[in-house]
Amino acid sequence: MRQLLSLLPVLGLALVGCAVEPEGPVSPDDEAAMDADLTSVSALSRKLTFQGVVHVRDGATDSEILSVVPEPMQTAFGALRTANVGVNSRELKDVDPATFVKTKVQVVDGTTVTTMLRVQYTYTDNAVAPKSMARRTSLSLALLGKDYSSQSARILTECTDNDAEARDFASSLWYVFNPSLSSCKAAVTAERKRIAADQAKLATGQIPKSEVDRLYLPVTVRLGADQTNKGKSYPEYDRLYSGGVKKDTLVIALVNGILDHEHKELADDSGYSEWMETLREVFAVRPGLQLAAIEPAEDYKSITVGGKTYSNIPFTDVMKWTIDGTGFPAGMPTTLRHDAQVAMAKKLSRHWLTFRAPLKVKIGANAEKTVTLELTTYFGAESDPAPHKRAIKNSDVFVYNGHSYIGYGPLDPSRFTASDFPSSYQILFIDGCVSYNYYEKDYLPLKPGATRNLELITNGLEAPSWRSGWALGRFLGKLVDGSQASYRDLLSAASATDSLRVVDGEVDNLYSPTKTPITVK
Repeated sequence: MRQLLSLLPVLGLALVGCAVEPEGPVSPDDEAAMDADLTSVSALSRKLTFQGVVHVRDGATDSEILSVVPEPMQTAFGALRTANVGVNSRELKDVDPATFVKTKVQVVDGTTVTTMLRVQYTYTDNAVAPKSMARRTSLSLALLGKDYSSQSARILTECTDNDAEARDFASSLWYVFNPSLSSCKAAVTAERKRIAADQAKLATGQIPKSEVDRLYLPVTVRLGADQTNKGKSYPEYDRLYSGGVKKDTLVIALVNGILDHEHKELADDSGYSEWMETLREVFAVRPGLQLAAIEPAEDYKSITVGGKTYSNIPFTDVMKWTIDGTGFPAGMPTTLRHDAQVAMAKKLSRHWLTFRAPLKVKIGANAEKTVTLELTTYFGAESDPAPHKRAIKNSDVFVYNGHSYIGYGPLDPSRFTASDFPSSYQILFIDGCVSYNYYEKDYLPLKPGATRNLELITNGLEAPSWRSGWALGRFLGKLVDGSQASYRDLLSAASATDSLRVVDGEVDNLYSPTKTPITVK
């Protein structure tokens, strides 16, 4: 899994006659429809609703109520995540006060009676659920109550797996809260019985203090009809090959993060080998790619190990060193191979590598023209947002493979403004854990033209790091192999790490390979 709290201190213009650039603002109704209609091969887009309850002082304003609701609502994130359901709104923070139903109640605590306000609220969101839940219309889950952190030891034991990961999240139990566990169900049932017994002693309009102080609040989560996009949708290939951020250039930016939690040599971090796997898959499709630049400047073609310098090292051999353990220079002793890997990783990591290859592209009835495929990439990203901002601002396709930092890392939408995005058409693939919740919804308002100019590919649940490089390489290779693959085919290419992966922003795309055939040589 690609996120632990311990990591937190450390994610164009179309050719004339080819396509019409969509114009005008996107209406709220259109935007809502687009948000719901997702493309996926593993998930179904469902409308999700449930009702929660909080108790506040008598006379509390809506603002006061909204300050209380987020604490229990955040725990719904873990409850749904552990039930294999992803939701769209960041940590379920968007509760509409128009849904509040307020009732005055008399809270009885021994001989003390206090008037309070019972507030029931309804939460509604877009969600993604696995296809195996196609026939499920509801889930029986629970939320944690007010000040639940004061009982963290109990919650860890009763309502988490209580393993190393759960204990790492002891200060953020909302993330690992799992009311689907049998031990948690038993705890919820026992508390409910105690409250019912207290309630039975009281008059109408009265509730026991145990109801206000409850640790677990049972909820029924309703899942609406399937809203998944059933038709074929495609990236706007004609706009990609027309050049967006650069004239007559398709720019792909690939940013890879450090993946392992232990401090290691960069060559030994699993993120480094996953990075190489991605590059090798793209090279398999576009072998003409050549390393054209490295920034900061570095002599990446030679290394010195064991007192000997090895020169004229092809980048394709470096990939073999890392992935296959082969391709080392002739005469290099086996005992120096790891030293060679470490030395090369130091030269390549935290540098911008730019590969280029010329393509001949014909779009529709237009004349064939030369288009440069440019792949710019960076390995070693951590909490600094600078690599991510540079890549997003200067790419037509941005792909990130790394930790999500529970959404508060370098790709946190709050770190970005509209000026951090190009005005041209763009695809963002954020292959981190639960990126559908952290990034998807909040990025769209930042991008000029919203879904008219942006597609987002995100994961509803935790995405495994193992094989992530291979899967992303398959995705990128399929994107540029000239077949003009549909989004379903692109997602299928990366299915090895599919964790409720979805595409949003694609349903208003205009491109169709039958209407505008494209040949790429």
